[in-house]
Amino acid sequence: MQNELNPAGIAPVSNREIVDEKALTVAIPLVRMESGPATVIDIRDFVTPIVYHPLEDGLNLAMKRAVDIMAAVLFIVAVLSWLIPLMAILIKLDSKGPVFFLQKRNKRRGELFSCIKFRSMVGNADADILPAGKNDSRITRIGRFLRRYHLDELPQFINVLLGDMSIIGPRPHMVSENLKFDGLIKNYNSRHKVKPGITGLAQVMGYVGETDNIHKMKKRVNMDIFYIRHWSLWLDITILFRTLRRFLAL
Repeated sequence: MQNELNPAGIAPVSNREIVDEKALTVAIPLVRMESGPATVIDIRDFVTPIVYHPLEDGLNLAMKRAVDIMAAVLFIVAVLSWLIPLMAILIKLDSKGPVFFLQKRNKRRGELFSCIKFRSMVGNADADILPAGKNDSRITRIGRFLRRYHLDELPQFINVLLGDMSIIGPRPHMVSENLKFDGLIKNYNSRHKVKPGITGLAQVMGYVGETDNIHKMKKRVNMDIFYIRHWSLWLDITILFRTLRRFLAL
């Protein structure tokens, strides 16, 4: 039986393929199993705790870290070395304030770190508790451009080099959102079993933008938990190339 997988739950370790939801002929996320009494599992509201995941293995962890370091150094030297001075000029000409916006986010094991972004908003008291919305008046002119093409996230390669983040992983949510959804979504904190990423499975599957209701956040969490359960170097490579393809198509 040919495996057909929409990555939102449990799947066999081998022969996995990422399939866009709109490419399926059914409207529900499903997993076809190679063996066992059940052939199809609907896991829209069925997310179990993660007991073990591949990145608990020391060799897998070292391999992923080595790739992160090499890629981060290459990107910082080849891109950020000239992009940061350019963005600094544009951001300073557009509005008063610092070039970078440092915001506390949760990383692996729920510990806090300073997530680095190009500043895309004017200074405001709600920056750490109120996510940006559509047509948000706090966003600057250059900030709208940065956010549209996700350029404001690029300084996070520095976070990767520092060891707080990985290139691929669940996106780090605001601390206020983590506190809010931890009590509303089952096993929400399982996202913090690995390092957060600059891009992730949820993003390449189309779960981006505002999370203004619990259903949108549940879908992202399902993607994140699938990624953690089934991590492999090949899955990271697939997510990276899908991210590049989406970025270049903008």
